[in-house]
Order: sequence, then structure tokens, then C-alpha cells
Amino acid sequence: MRNNYLFTSESVSEGHPDKVADQISDAIVDLFLSKDPEARIACETLTTTQLVVLAGEIRCKGVYENGAWAPGAQEEIERTVRETVKRIGYEQDGFHWESFRFENNLHGQSAHIAQGVDAAGNKDEGAGDQGIMFGFACDETPDLMPATLDYSHKILAKMAADRHSGRAPFLEPDAKSQVTLRFENGKPAAATAIVVSTQHAPGYDEGAKEAELKNYVKGVVAEVMPGHLLSDETVYHINPTGSFEIGGPDGDAGLTGRKIIVDTYGGASPHGGGAFSGKDPTKVDRSAAYITRYLAKNIVAAGLAKRCTIQLAYAIGVSEPLSLYVDTHGTGTVGDDRIEQAIKGLKELGGLTPRGIRTHLGLNKPIYQPSAAYGHFGRKPEGDFFPWERTDLAEKLKAAL
Repeated sequence: MRNNYLFTSESVSEGHPDKVADQISDAIVDLFLSKDPEARIACETLTTTQLVVLAGEIRCKGVYENGAWAPGAQEEIERTVRETVKRIGYEQDGFHWESFRFENNLHGQSAHIAQGVDAAGNKDEGAGDQGIMFGFACDETPDLMPATLDYSHKILAKMAADRHSGRAPFLEPDAKSQVTLRFENGKPAAATAIVVSTQHAPGYDEGAKEAELKNYVKGVVAEVMPGHLLSDETVYHINPTGSFEIGGPDGDAGLTGRKIIVDTYGGASPHGGGAFSGKDPTKVDRSAAYITRYLAKNIVAAGLAKRCTIQLAYAIGVSEPLSLYVDTHGTGTVGDDRIEQAIKGLKELGGLTPRGIRTHLGLNKPIYQPSAAYGHFGRKPEGDFFPWERTDLAEKLKAAL
């Protein structure tokens, strides 16, 4: 590994068109799981100018059974979608929560998929799809996340909080950030460049109002980033294209699952390719990505490594993972093979089967919409939310090694 280098990660706000789609898809997941903890959901969302379209496959007791919607179910789905867009803050001519056209094209889950996933007789519940999933943790921040991504998320989350509170009324929902850090001896040493592009009210692209917006953004950066990383040498690019009044789905179409690197580790770790939002936890794209983050974070929290990548692989309809791989990138206090064996020996993980993962982390609950903006990882576990961010396995891992 190189010790001295520049590295960059980006984030996008809750109002970015792809993130609007992610949040709608996860609002639908939460709605169905609130009705039926064993619901099967694969919900994709398209957003564009004054239009939201849902597509995908579902199975949910009391909502969609035997090829038919329960009375009032479709109305509740539309209400959930509009409430999600309203919460984000879109009340613009090109995209307004109250007046956009809505299409619901969800339909029943394939019986051929269901027969592979469902438990039956002596057959354990299988994985909802094949694939490879990665989890990652490092000691660059207190959240055990890559610093470049962590700060990119925090800049936009603070701006959104200020927009919702009225502190920054000139901000509109769509925004992007990007942080470049110089690393020395493998540790963040300085911010060399900060990029923030934010949708804004009319007039904030010139003169005193433009200066107000840029000074506000620099103030947010100073609030959320450690002071020792910022200096007079930090270069800021704030709305570098000039005016950014047209944004969100009116400015660019949005689709579920197009921000998987923003959702995970900002490019600091491999990604298996599968998106998270819109999927119930039988889909290992989601649940296995959460358990690998949980394991990697606990390994770093236990002091067993400064940096850890974990991979799991599954076959559709098969319950046991095909492989488990641990890489501590030369920072481990014990061999990576020993960590692998310690993980396999933890009975509470249920053999890392889809059901074992869901049971240990408590994933069959309506907990997903908050994960659909500002990253699925590096968040604070509170109640049922973000259980994969707990570090309650650290002492058990240390004891096993």
C-alpha cells in the first residue's frame, strides 16, 4: 500500500434525483415491511420532470396477494411516495410533491424466484440472488469510515439540516460534494480541494448573494471537518458551473441504485455491484453488504486491524455462503485466516445465511428509508436503525482470537 497520496470521494444530497429515487424505493420497502415482516420487495423508481414511476416485484400479506391489490393499498403507496418527496422539500414547477404524475407498475414476485428463496420441508431459506458483497472499515474517522467520504456526507447533511430549519433559505434540495485529502504515512493530513455544487434560489449566482452562498458553504465545511485539515492552501470549487437553479428530477432523471459508491465507501473499497435501496433483506445485495460492514467494523473496533475488507459470495436459492474472505491489508494483529475462522465460529451469526443475518441484525423491520441518503454506513445506531453499525461483537472476536 502507498503511504503518501491524494484520494477523493463524493456524496450527493437527499434532493439529488437518484437519491430521490432511492428514498422512494426504501419508503415502499418500509411500508410493506410494516404490514408483513416477511414481505418480498424489489422496487425500482424512476424520477423525471413531474413524473414518478414505480416498477418491480412484490409479495406482501394484506397488501398484494394472489395477483390482486387489497382495497386502499395503491392509494397508500401513492400517499407514501408523495410524502417522501414532500419531506425532501420539492415544491417547484418542474417537480412538486403534490402535482407530479404517478405510475405504479409493481406486480407479483416470480414464482420461480420464490421457490428458490422460500424455506420448504428440509430446505432452508435461500439467498434471494447470486452475487458478491463487500464490507469495509478503517480507522481514519471515529465512525471507522474513509475520511474523504465521511466528510463529503457530513457537508451535505449539514446543508440539508440548515435548509430544513430555515437557517439557509437560499438552498434548494439538489446538491453534490467532493473532498480530496492528502494522505501522509497513510493518514489524512490536509484537504487539498473541496467541491460543492448546490441548487439555489434565483439570484444566488452573482454579486453579493453569490458571495453569501459561497461564504456559507465554506462555513459549513469548517464546522464539519477537523480544523487541522483546512488551510489557506485548500482550494474551494463552489458551484463552479455558475447558476444552479434547475435541479432534482427536473434537471436530470433519477433511478434507484445509481449511487452505489456514494452509498458504500467512496471508492476506498471494492463493491460487488448490487444496489441496496428498494430491496427487502432476503436480497443478499443488501443484507450481506450490511453484515460484512458489521464484521469489518467490529474487527477494526476490536483493535485487530486498522483497515479491513470482507467479502461474501452467494448463489440464488442456496442458504450457506460460497466463500468468506478477510483482508486486513497488512494491518492485522493476527493472521487474516484466523479472523476468518473466528467469524465462522460465532454461532450468533447463524452461519451467515440470509435468515441468520436478518435474525442477528433485526432486518425484518421498516428501518430503511433513513439509510437512503448520506450513506448506508458510518451512521449512528439508534434503536432499530443502523444495527449493522453496532460494535457489540468486538469483545467476542477478541476473545475468539
